[in-house]
Formats: sequence, C-alpha cells, structure tokens
Amino acid sequence: MNKIKHTMVALSVASTLVATTALAQSVAIENVTVHTATDAGVLNNATVVFGNGKITAINPSVISAQTVIDGKGKILTPGFIGALNTVGLVEVGQVKDSRDTRDDKIDILFDPSFAFNPKSTAIAFARKGGLTTSVVNADGGEGIFAGQTFNTQMNGEWDSILSNKGALVVHLGASHEGSRAVGMQALFTQLEDAKQALIDDKDKADTDAVNDESKILNAVLSGDKILAVKVDRASDILTLLKLKQHFQLQLVLIGAADAVLIAPQIAAANVPVVMNGLRNLPESFDSLHNSLDNAAKLQQAGVKVILTASHGAHSIYALRYVVGSAVANGMDYNAALKSVTVNAATTFKIDAGVVAVGKRADLVLWSGDPFEYSTQVDTMWIGGEQQSTTSRHDKLRDRYTTESNMPRAYTR
Repeated sequence: MNKIKHTMVALSVASTLVATTALAQSVAIENVTVHTATDAGVLNNATVVFGNGKITAINPSVISAQTVIDGKGKILTPGFIGALNTVGLVEVGQVKDSRDTRDDKIDILFDPSFAFNPKSTAIAFARKGGLTTSVVNADGGEGIFAGQTFNTQMNGEWDSILSNKGALVVHLGASHEGSRAVGMQALFTQLEDAKQALIDDKDKADTDAVNDESKILNAVLSGDKILAVKVDRASDILTLLKLKQHFQLQLVLIGAADAVLIAPQIAAANVPVVMNGLRNLPESFDSLHNSLDNAAKLQQAGVKVILTASHGAHSIYALRYVVGSAVANGMDYNAALKSVTVNAATTFKIDAGVVAVGKRADLVLWSGDPFEYSTQVDTMWIGGEQQSTTSRHDKLRDRYTTESNMPRAYTR
C-alpha cells in the first residue's frame, strides 16, 4: 500500500513539474508591428516577450527566450474579447436540447455558467476570429432580469471560466415583453427596496440573514456589480441615466440604437455602450436609428464603445468584420481596436485586452490587418499557451474534399 502511495505521489509531482515547465516556456516575437491598444499606440519592428502566462518585456535590450518567432510583415494584437454572447451555451440553435440560453424561470439569481460547455465547437470556431476571451450571458425569460454574466477564456479547457456572477443583465423597452413602464418601474422598485433595506439593516451585525437576491442587488447598489441593460429608445436611456445618478450605479447599455441622439449625455455620464456595429435596419419602433456609422458617431462624441457581433454563439467569430465595418464607416482605427480589447476588459473586469508588461499573455499574431477579410490568424496564445485554430469546419472540409478508401459516407 505504501509503495502505491509513493508511486502516486511521484506521478503527481512529475505531472506538476511537466505542467510547470510547459507554462514556464518563454516566447519572444521580434520584428513585429504591435497594436498595443494602449496610449503607446502602434510599435513598429518591436519585440514582445512573454512567459508564465504574462507579458514580461516589450523591446528589451537583450532578448532572452526559449522560443523566438520572427514576426516580420505580421501584426500582433491583444486577443479579442467577445462581449455578451452565448458561446458555450448553444451548440445548434434549432435544437432545443443543445440550447441553454432561455427559460421562463430565469431571474436575478440565474447563473448560466452552470450550463457552459468548454468543448463546444463554437469556441474553436471563434478562435479563428481572434477571440481569446468571452463575456457570456443568456437570453433571459419572462421577466426583466436575464441573469448574470460570466467571463471565460476561449481555450476549451474544463477550467476555462475566469469568473461567474458578473454583470446583472436587464431587458427593457421593446426587448422586454409587456409595457416598458412596468419594466422600468419594476427595476426602480427593486433597487429602491434594496436600498431601503440596507438603510434599515445598517446597524445589524447579522448579515447572513440577507438572501441571495438581496446580495446581488446590494452589489449593484455598491457599484461592485455592473447593471447591463438592453435598451434602444432614447427616452428609456435617459431614464436609465437618471437611475444611474440616483443610485450611483455602474451602468452599461446594450444595443442602444438611439444612443446617437443623446451621445453627449451618455458620454457625460461615463456609461459604456455595447453594440453590434452591423445593425443598420430598424428591428422595431425602438431601433429606428440603427446605422452602420453609429459606432463612429458615439466614439467621436466621447462614448466608450464596446463592439460585439450578433448575440449568437456562432456569430462571435465575425467580430473582426464588425470592427472592420465600423472603421469603414468612420470609426477611428485605434478606437475600433480598443472597442474589442481594452474597453471590454476594463468594463467587465478582465485582466487582458492590451499588450503591456504584466498583463495576461492573450495575444494574436495576424498575417496582416486583422480587420481585413483576407487576413488569417497566424498564431494565438491564451495565458501564454499556444492555441489551435483548427475548427470543426476545417475538419469537415478536409474530410469531404480528400479522396480516401473510407466508406462512401465518409467521402465525397
């Protein structure tokens, strides 16, 4: 028995040493154009060194790394962050059993991370689009509360979730079934009741008596938890800005088709906007001002813009095309890059999104401009570990376009 125990301990130590060695591998990318997504802007013929999961040096006087990559003619960017999508929650949209994004019972407490599948084929597909991190949320249910978000790395590992119980998501206006007044009033009442309960209980030492729903609302009121509201109409947005001021909330707007009408007010309130830059047609009377140049107009007005693709799990792959469209329609290039990197990272509390010393080494080496259709991901690292960019789509293509001796069902 002791021999077995000693053997198991030895194997455990050996596996730990192997894992540590793999993680400790240092990499230097030299002669590369670096889009830092910081105030440093673009660095030409630069060198970036990373190891132990972190960026350790930029343009060091002496390069010390186990692997050196020549990045001449290529572009290095932070890994893109997909804000507010259903990746890992949906495999096939039309198959109910593989769709865990909607339920009538979804409320404040709903945590979709319990249904997350890190082995979803949509994750590998998203990596081909430069995605290294995602902020995931569900579609919601009958009420205004659509549960909470969670942050995940896109490496497909079982322990890829970085944090759960993130932002509290609310649907208002046309996105909520029923009167917008009822929805807005319900939100105000919930927050006001929670605020009053805090005042009434401030002298009580027994905080364990607070239920889970109250804890979430208290976190929203204290500013520790973001209130992310899906809303489009300008009048609704203005009401939310008043709520933000009244309760001192950390507010984020989702969609916000009419935001261009009140961009100065949104900028003054320091409220980020998460938007799909490809929305260019009215979807309801709330979104009559959808336009391809909305992202540019908001950015020019000083609004912190976070670009996203459609909410679907398979759509987030196209995030870089959304950014390219925004640039083509007037958005500043560097601001557009920040909209899918540092802006999303700082808003949703992710330790990545920039090429800077000390940050997590979520990096993508591109064959050219990442926002051009013809550009491909050359190499990707998440937490300093190189990732595969082969998707199920690639495997199916190779399987059915290659002659073989396999049975007919496996070939053309």
